[in-house]
Amino acid sequence: MEATDDLASFEVVNLSNPGLLDLGTDIDGHVQESKDRTKLKTKLISAWNNLRYGGWSLKSKPRLSKSSPVCLLRQSYQLSYSGKQDRTVMSVSEGSLCRVFTVSMCFFLPGERESFRRAFSSLLWMTYRRGFPLLDGSALTSDAGWGCMLRSAQMLLAHGLMLHMMPAGWTWPATHHQTKDDLEVVDTHALEDSLRESRRDSGKHRRCSLGTALDCETHEERTHRRIVSWFGDLPSAPFGLHRLVELGRASGKRAGDWYGPAIAAHILQKAVAASEVSDLAVYVAENCTVYVGDVLNLCGTSRTDLSARCRSGWKSLVLLVPVRLGSDMLNPAYTRCVKRLLELQCCMGIIGGKPKHSLFFVGFQDDQLIYLDPHYCQAAVDVQQDNFPLESFHCKTVRKMPFNRMDPSCTVGFYAGSRADFQALCSDVTKALTSSEEKYPIFTFVEGHNEEEMSCTSDSFTHIKSKDRPGRIKKKSCLEEFVLL
Repeated sequence: MEATDDLASFEVVNLSNPGLLDLGTDIDGHVQESKDRTKLKTKLISAWNNLRYGGWSLKSKPRLSKSSPVCLLRQSYQLSYSGKQDRTVMSVSEGSLCRVFTVSMCFFLPGERESFRRAFSSLLWMTYRRGFPLLDGSALTSDAGWGCMLRSAQMLLAHGLMLHMMPAGWTWPATHHQTKDDLEVVDTHALEDSLRESRRDSGKHRRCSLGTALDCETHEERTHRRIVSWFGDLPSAPFGLHRLVELGRASGKRAGDWYGPAIAAHILQKAVAASEVSDLAVYVAENCTVYVGDVLNLCGTSRTDLSARCRSGWKSLVLLVPVRLGSDMLNPAYTRCVKRLLELQCCMGIIGGKPKHSLFFVGFQDDQLIYLDPHYCQAAVDVQQDNFPLESFHCKTVRKMPFNRMDPSCTVGFYAGSRADFQALCSDVTKALTSSEEKYPIFTFVEGHNEEEMSCTSDSFTHIKSKDRPGRIKKKSCLEEFVLL
């Protein structure tokens, strides 16, 4: 039997706070009981919504193989234990003698297994919410059952903003702790005495919650919290549900309607253009074609000096490409191509999922896609409060789905922070697309500008047969339908 492990099922403890490992410290029973009741209520409500709207199932948690590498947004991880290490935990003087105690501990250390867990848990997770202010023009105070595509689009944009505003390789400090099943204590008395000694040396430690006290208010953490607040469920949030629904009206959509991945891409483009993020631009490809000249104009630069490595005069780019990878189901020939795209340094992820069931794909392992699922209804969070809790915006549960269950209608996202990054993006993506088994790539980069006059609204347009892509069909369609190769 293949060795497997469920990374999401670990019970975590914070080793940076000795009090959590103090064998003599009692947990406040009343506080813990109250928290358990709240969690139980939330889980019951969420389970009902998930079953009602075809979201999460009651099957057991998926397991990730420890023998196969896993790709998570540009990075590859090998999920294997790092092994045991003997460590000295205390030294006690007894007269002229000095006694040293050593314990054997099995740590993840800076291994790839722990790096994967930290990276996954640091991704921003947007889900159904309930109890937020009324959506304009409706009586809805929850998006359960209809808002999954908008939530997936939020996750895609949120990841782009994290790449844009946070340092490379950043992970949420609340994920920087070991797991309970990784600690093997040989001499518990020595460990207990050691921890007491360390507390006397370092003073009292206050027990911390994941979303607040563990967040040292560094510049990075303030930026992290600021980005999350932009997606709050209130009318003033620039990328919140209320704002996205408002922008969707131009496409004939309203609260309670189903939004497809292409319409969601155009909504994100409008939202960023109207926001305070002035150094970021969103380009949405038309007819599966990225016009390089239009991108350069949008980002405020010219064709010359494309390889310059500074951002002067350049808006960073989020490139969104709506595509269709088959007719009614994913064409197996595109599986390898999707894998190649998810492995690229510039890839932000893919929004799509199953029919009428949107997901945010962030990686894969073997023939399984790894995703974040918005179909989990949580209470709305007041992001206007200082130090609002962040736990519900991060997911610890790794979920996966076979490639053959993926809906062929999806939008792929890419990020380029500089002109040089965009040049590398064009080269890397083109190589990934032309390496597939298909004769024609799923989309292309074309020099120059899009000079076709698109006689369409945000909902529909006419696909025109292009001379550089033979075999395309002239067809009038909505944004959720695409010309097939």
